[in-house]
Amino acid sequence: MDKFVVLIISALLLTGSVGAMDDWKEGKEAIHVGGKVLCQDCTEGWKQWIDGAKPLQGCKVSVTCLDDRSRVMYYGSDLTDEAGDFDMIINKYINGKAVNAENCFLRLVSSPDPVCNVATDFAGGKTGVKLHRPTVVYRDVIKYVLGPFYYTTPMCDEPDATATNNGDDGSSDEDAKDSNAWI
Repeated sequence: MDKFVVLIISALLLTGSVGAMDDWKEGKEAIHVGGKVLCQDCTEGWKQWIDGAKPLQGCKVSVTCLDDRSRVMYYGSDLTDEAGDFDMIINKYINGKAVNAENCFLRLVSSPDPVCNVATDFAGGKTGVKLHRPTVVYRDVIKYVLGPFYYTTPMCDEPDATATNNGDDGSSDEDAKDSNAWI
């Protein structure tokens, strides 16, 4: 009889914990998105290139959230501070509809630095990165910390060997595909 009671209690606890796995999604009023943007210089030695990235102030980072029909329901942006950090807050409900964080994308938009202004795709900053799992879930806070994302100098940018120039403005079909890759 004691084994039966233990079995029932174990089953109830297991069922409750499975249901609680998604409880962090409910009841939160905002989604926080943060990260860091750095400048990586390829002209330095290996150690400096890996460990010596410098924070970029004033870089624009954007978040785009889509609804279930793949329409834009939220767009927001933020500028990085002197430490290269950004932090955005997205309301959980927009026009009465819940924002699904898994339908949100973050990407690099621009860098004010005259030298370090070519977006790289390290951590998905150039093409966009989808919010998957929150990094912090504590009380009323859901926070996604992404990156770090990197810009580099034009000298360090590798040209795309597969791009063909089809337009009069110097753009190519590959450029158009890359600009929409995060959607």
